[in-house]
Amino acid sequence: MQQGIASIKAREILDSRGNPTIEVDCLLECGITARAGVPSGASTGSKEAIELRDNDKNRFFGKGVLKAVNNVNEIIAPKLIGLDVTKQRQIDSIMIELDGTPNKAKLGANAILGVSLAVARAASYFSDLPLYQYLGGPNANLLPVPCMNIMNGGVHANWQGADFQEFMIAPYGANSFKEAYEWCSEIYQALKGLLKEKGYSVGVGDEGGFAPLVKSNEEPFELMSKAIENAGLKVGEQVGFALDPASSEFYKEGKYILRREKKELEPAKMVKYYEKIVNNFPLVLLEDGLAEYDWDSWKILNKTLGDKIELVGDDIFVTNLEIVKRGISENIANSVLIKLNQIGTLSETLDTVRYAQNSKWGTFVSHRSGETTDSFIADLTVAISAGHLKTGAPARGERVEKYNQLVRIEEELGKYAKYAGKSAFIRPIKF
Repeated sequence: MQQGIASIKAREILDSRGNPTIEVDCLLECGITARAGVPSGASTGSKEAIELRDNDKNRFFGKGVLKAVNNVNEIIAPKLIGLDVTKQRQIDSIMIELDGTPNKAKLGANAILGVSLAVARAASYFSDLPLYQYLGGPNANLLPVPCMNIMNGGVHANWQGADFQEFMIAPYGANSFKEAYEWCSEIYQALKGLLKEKGYSVGVGDEGGFAPLVKSNEEPFELMSKAIENAGLKVGEQVGFALDPASSEFYKEGKYILRREKKELEPAKMVKYYEKIVNNFPLVLLEDGLAEYDWDSWKILNKTLGDKIELVGDDIFVTNLEIVKRGISENIANSVLIKLNQIGTLSETLDTVRYAQNSKWGTFVSHRSGETTDSFIADLTVAISAGHLKTGAPARGERVEKYNQLVRIEEELGKYAKYAGKSAFIRPIKF
């Protein structure tokens, strides 16, 4: 059988933070080989599928992944040899059953995901289809708005500067992905020059964004606004903002601790804080505005801002279909962040996407802070018509590779490519 799996092999490689992660090769009987790398997060939801680490303090300070590698090579691979590589759901189901835990704690979500993605890519090669088309079918032609994280704070900047983790620009006024990419790069360079003028550091965080010691949590918006203008673009009309505070990281004992501004806010006041930002700046998307443990307060947030902007749940949903179903039922947000390694297989990820979209929710595709140069999520974003993704600043090779892949996809689609623009977001943009 030409499409039969001949071998699967995993190895330990380094991610963009210099920590070990898994890479998996899938070889078919016809000689086709495909490879996938697995990312790793820094700010993670408590209900994410388990990333298996060795905990051997003599290697990589305990962060080695040789157990997960061995699980692929010794346990998973023998069960998949000879199977039809195009049977993605069957293959993913076999791995889930082999693991036998609700959170993939036995074999490791990193082990299972590496195989799942390598198999999908091998199947696309065998089918002689681009990955985005193999996953999404002939109508996969929607290029996303790149929400680029150009200023960092919180844990991504070692709590130096802003409390909020990701300040993003969203070039929804562009006419194509390539133009949007150009705008973001120009804004990024303009911001770098502006920070230098003000005497701020231009060192970058994990995702390529600048991490200056700003005076407040609103100053990054002011700096980005000026950078947009300096790049010859219009704030709000052509480029808006998205924000991921990663609020679970500064939620303590029922309050939100804003170190930079020396404030301790009750959930209702934190919602008012965001409402002020929405009134002052063209914010179109807020991700993880409240903590994953503060479920009831999300209802307040959605009631206050859910008709105005896209409210994305990340830590609270962790790409988990059952949790997303509850969120939709209780109307606590209007969008879900999509991270493959939060749930651990491609099939489960696509199930979550399909359910959310059928429920008229947004799906916002995301990288992780510890990345590889694998561009799988670029193709995934087009395949599911997500309309927007975030994968860091227009800097650092592991970040720009995803954007570069989207440029290639747009070029390949030619006149059939469609840029999502303002329609990318689940709530209409009114600027």
